[in-house]
Amino acid sequence: MLSALKSRVARIHRLLLAALCSSAVMGARTADLKVIANPSVKQSELSGEEIRGVFLVTKTSLSDGSRVEPVLLKGGPVHQTFVTQYLGKSDFALETYYRSLVFTGKGLMPIALPSDAAVVAYVARTKGAVGYVSAAAIISGVKILDIK
Repeated sequence: MLSALKSRVARIHRLLLAALCSSAVMGARTADLKVIANPSVKQSELSGEEIRGVFLVTKTSLSDGSRVEPVLLKGGPVHQTFVTQYLGKSDFALETYYRSLVFTGKGLMPIALPSDAAVVAYVARTKGAVGYVSAAAIISGVKILDIK
């Protein structure tokens, strides 16, 4: 009887932990992130379709002629939100998509960096780089793009 009770408590604990983790990921809304670009990118706003094209590597330049290079965060709630809301994929599906581009010779894996600070630093020094960071990230040397 005590063993069955411990088992139930452990199961409830796992379910609650899963629910909390899920809500943390879903809690990072679009307003909780910024899309940033190197100052060499002429446009000051991007449509959702342009963002999708840049990060799915189907678009290497914008309508103003600016060449672009996507830069991703490696995991975390902001990454999950960005991938889900802007790219319409899960993290696993995105990884599979990028691997298929590499395997077929149609593209390269985008740079994936471990932190907001690393993304900001890379975007600031790389012509055409476009990335995303949390809304709380310290931004220096890059411009914030409006999403239309």
